Amino acid sequence: MLDGRWTMTTLSGDMGPRAGFGHLARCHDLLICTAELLQMALTSPEEEEHVELTAFSLIVVDECHHTHKDTVYNVIMSRYLELKLQRARPLPQVLGLTASPGTGGASKLDGAIDHVLQLCANLDTWCIMSPQNYRPRLQEHSQQPCKQYNLCHRRSQDPFGDLLKKLMDQVHDHLEMPELSRNFGTQMYEQQVVKLSEAAALAGLQEQRVYALHLRRYNDALLIHDTVRAVDALAALQDFYHREHVTKTQILCAERRLLALFDDHKNVLAHLATHGPENPKLEMLEKILQRQFRSSDSPRGIIFTRTRQSAHSLLLWLQQQPGLQTVDIRAQLLIGAGNSSQSTHMTQRDQQEVIRKFRDGTLNLLVATSVAEEGLDIPQCNVVVRYGLLTNEISMVQARGRARADQSVYSFVATEGSRELKRELINEALETLMEQAVAAVQKMDQAEYQAKIRDLQEAALTKRAAQAAQRESQRRQFPVEHVQLLCINCMVAVGHGSDIRKVEGTHYVNVNPSFSIYYNVSRDPVVINKVFKDWKPGGVISCRNCGEIWGLQMIYKSVKLPALKVRSMLLETPQGRIQAKKWSRVPFSVPDFDFLQHCAQNLSDLSLD
Repeated sequence: MLDGRWTMTTLSGDMGPRAGFGHLARCHDLLICTAELLQMALTSPEEEEHVELTAFSLIVVDECHHTHKDTVYNVIMSRYLELKLQRARPLPQVLGLTASPGTGGASKLDGAIDHVLQLCANLDTWCIMSPQNYRPRLQEHSQQPCKQYNLCHRRSQDPFGDLLKKLMDQVHDHLEMPELSRNFGTQMYEQQVVKLSEAAALAGLQEQRVYALHLRRYNDALLIHDTVRAVDALAALQDFYHREHVTKTQILCAERRLLALFDDHKNVLAHLATHGPENPKLEMLEKILQRQFRSSDSPRGIIFTRTRQSAHSLLLWLQQQPGLQTVDIRAQLLIGAGNSSQSTHMTQRDQQEVIRKFRDGTLNLLVATSVAEEGLDIPQCNVVVRYGLLTNEISMVQARGRARADQSVYSFVATEGSRELKRELINEALETLMEQAVAAVQKMDQAEYQAKIRDLQEAALTKRAAQAAQRESQRRQFPVEHVQLLCINCMVAVGHGSDIRKVEGTHYVNVNPSFSIYYNVSRDPVVINKVFKDWKPGGVISCRNCGEIWGLQMIYKSVKLPALKVRSMLLETPQGRIQAKKWSRVPFSVPDFDFLQHCAQNLSDLSLD
């Protein structure tokens, strides 16, 4: 613990109005913050917000296995390495902490060693420190939970799933694309229809795109049905078709056909959903919870699941399952803070409140996504359930580490012979490989190790510089006035690349006053449980011609600006249509938004009127 001589503060994205990062760094000895906030401060031009890495003497990188590729950790450390190779002084010491560096996808020892060395190079690590002399004593005080494989059979009968697949077959028949796989209810099928919808949009094949989008929703329903209940899968489909009815103002023949197909079968689906057999995985989960929560005086558990959607559905199941009503289960969600069109999210404050209640025993069961795998230290937690997860060895180790109490249980629930089970067995082998790789790096000759790290750092910076040059070249590929923006659904031209501006480095808005004739704004504002420094959300904006949702209205310092999702737009360029995945990857330059210039321009336009 720090004594009174040292001052400390914490910063997170949803704290609301606060002093600038740079100011707080200058006034405190210790800052605890997210990597995103540090990166924004490093690049901010505002004196109050800006900070340099050289202002710090120590940077602690928690869960440092994330320092790779284009993660924010690695972006910060790349800046650090540039300063190091420029011989800038003073530079802070970097301390990386992790329980699971991983193998980087390698299945052989040489590849795993290369991964660990690259991670060390990214963090500018001079040495990997891990318990050696006192390892047995550590294991006495930090015992591994007892691992159980709780496997179940597949449904012997599945009338609900069979009907969904029958409806998907009918959609495929209309598509008339026999080369498309009909391996329904898999993530591979999802990837296939996503690619089909993107290709159809670029080719201007509106009806084919619509078929692909609806097939993805049916596939989502099958995935939900496999994970939780049929009623949850049906609810997701009903929600999608309700939004289609409400938002779409221009209905294509294909959409009319698909809406009718669902309407014709929704009553039968509802009957099958409520009268069909229980999901065997849920039956297995119920047995685990009854056993663990009845055998322990003070049970405390976490159920890990893949998506927010399944987390919501599992919580609802826990609250409604008759067999669990006699067990003292006090459950709540712990899911990510990011926005999603598919499900609601939690703010960081929401997360902290749930963790506090779990820590003090007000709650005794969390239904969580991967957000709870790292950094959640509850000594009383004695039950961890990984529910049908297909992840890597890092996630396995991290989730297992949440079971901190003595005689804890770590349960893996899956279907016999499933991909999830095979992956979990592979993860166990990769964990051993990871430990061997770390040990091999620790035994390297110091001079050899340092030379290898230097080579990897120089190669990484060279590669990053080449990528930056390529992105800059891409941004200048077309003059902004030669790029048109089209609605991805109805293909109507609604603007030009020259209309787009960048706000605070992350939000992209259309500043052309004439753009307002192309969209509608919902009466109710978008709910984001987060306070921003200079802006707040307005309503949802959607295409006036077809109803496709484009984004939201951003009220920036009292000025209303339409903020667009790049995936809601097609870009018509001199070389054909493209669909960008990120605004930062569009083939034209986007200037920063100039608030004063925008206000002056609009006042000038009003005076001319």
